[in-house]
Amino acid sequence: MLIQYLPVGFQFTSPGPTILEVGPISIRWYGLLIASAVLIGVTLCQYLASRRHVNPELMGDLVIWLVIGAIPAARLYYVAFQWQNYANDPASIIAIWKGGIAIHGAIIGGMLAAVIFAKINQVSFWLLADLVAPALILGQAIGRWGNFFNSEAFGGPTDLPWKLYISPPYRPLGYQDYQYFHPTFLYESIWNFLVFGLLLTLFFRDLQQKPPLKLGTIFLVYAIAYSSGRIWIEALRTDSLMLGPFRIAQLISLGGILLAMTGLLWLYVFQRHLPDVVKSDF
Repeated sequence: MLIQYLPVGFQFTSPGPTILEVGPISIRWYGLLIASAVLIGVTLCQYLASRRHVNPELMGDLVIWLVIGAIPAARLYYVAFQWQNYANDPASIIAIWKGGIAIHGAIIGGMLAAVIFAKINQVSFWLLADLVAPALILGQAIGRWGNFFNSEAFGGPTDLPWKLYISPPYRPLGYQDYQYFHPTFLYESIWNFLVFGLLLTLFFRDLQQKPPLKLGTIFLVYAIAYSSGRIWIEALRTDSLMLGPFRIAQLISLGGILLAMTGLLWLYVFQRHLPDVVKSDF
């Protein structure tokens, strides 16, 4: 069963990564969730753009650029720090449908694509970033469930009432005798939904000028809020990408918090605009 209810809490058990197999064709939960997140994200971006009197078609075009920039970057980022698993089978690098992408790689690739798109279309990068941020965090909340179906990205062993059962083939080395682990995918998904609610609240309050936000604020709040959750959730995981003794996601998250806080100080204390590809009237 997907979820088994216990007297005090519940335990999760993945039904497996595959939804349906027809001959050589396999439909996987991971791919379906990513595709769903993209479609929902496009719809939300276009709706938010219309509320800010920005052409919704522009956001539809931007999402194509973001997907082209984000997904390959997310995969290459992951592979770079897990090269020992791909060195003997380079062809497996493209098997993204089996999992193995890093959200920080996706954010970096997406930001680069957005900068180029903004420059070509002569529109403020920070305007686009503010419109995309709520859809991005919503997509992250949805996408984390792909980790559940793939039995990956879970935490260390736990006896808490909420726990994730991991079958022996998916247990990390050194944890073969443990059955239940922290469902860190669930922790992060819940955290991301909360951040999504925060960003939407800021967006609609801004529409009412209560008070008006400076351009870039919503994206900077996204960076701080998401990264703050990622730091403590990452500490629970057993499969973190590592740089020596350090968890890379924690380092990147900490750097993101510091940069975003600097950006907010620049906006609200020093009363300056953030560097942009064009001069904005917003």
